[in-house]
Amino acid sequence: MKRRQLLLGLPSGLAAALPAGAAPEDKLWASRFARPGGDELVMQELKGRWLFVNFWATWCAPCIRELPDLDAFARTNTQWTVLGLAIDGPTPVREFLAKRPVGFAIGLAGLSGSELARHLGNKTGALPFSVALNPQGRIVWRRLGVTHPADLEKLAELPQSKG
Repeated sequence: MKRRQLLLGLPSGLAAALPAGAAPEDKLWASRFARPGGDELVMQELKGRWLFVNFWATWCAPCIRELPDLDAFARTNTQWTVLGLAIDGPTPVREFLAKRPVGFAIGLAGLSGSELARHLGNKTGALPFSVALNPQGRIVWRRLGVTHPADLEKLAELPQSKG
């Protein structure tokens, strides 16, 4: 990843051109994100698992309200990988996580992460926005707005029902 992308928190994979007719999820799987700790999150490495992706920001009150529920879901549903993609600058995210850590992975999507969220079905660009993907890498669920515990309970059942 280029130094400028690391400093600005820009996901390097978002600039990658995809072939015409590519599925919306393909842009996600082609992405890479800096992590608050300095290493890199390569989305392709998460393929093959049940994946819950939450787009959030430190300035988004509904996003902050749902983080404890997402954290509990990640802890109790180990068949799922939970990922938070912060639509925010690296410094505010690091400062926020120092005060309110979460037990799931965080990627620094930066403000350009809104483009990825739109590509995945968030037509308004509002936050929070979440998608769930099956091990084949396809979206099986999406939500614009707060994800409630009842939503997470239903998602927890998917790996048992669909393998």
